[in-house]
Amino acid sequence: MKIIKGDNVLVVAGKDRGKKGKVLRVFPKTQRVLVEGVLMRKKHVKPKKGGEKGQTIEQPSSLHISNVEMLCPSCGKGVRLGYKVEGEKKIRICVTCRTAL
Repeated sequence: MKIIKGDNVLVVAGKDRGKKGKVLRVFPKTQRVLVEGVLMRKKHVKPKKGGEKGQTIEQPSSLHISNVEMLCPSCGKGVRLGYKVEGEKKIRICVTCRTAL
């Protein structure tokens, strides 16, 4: 998987198309990502202590990796990723502008 935790991504498909966010978590086995502020679901939480009220909280749900694109800091658009080997290191690059990400 080319997208890792901490990357800024653009959602390209689904009900939240066009939204931008930061990747909070990556699930490589199922090829899904958790993006901050995207695909929010409501969860009902029971009260833990006596006298406390139950509440509804919103938390992000995962979406498939094919529905997000990496945001290039220099282009400012959603782009595909490529790799380039420099010496011993393998770095990710933007396919359109060839800058390191």
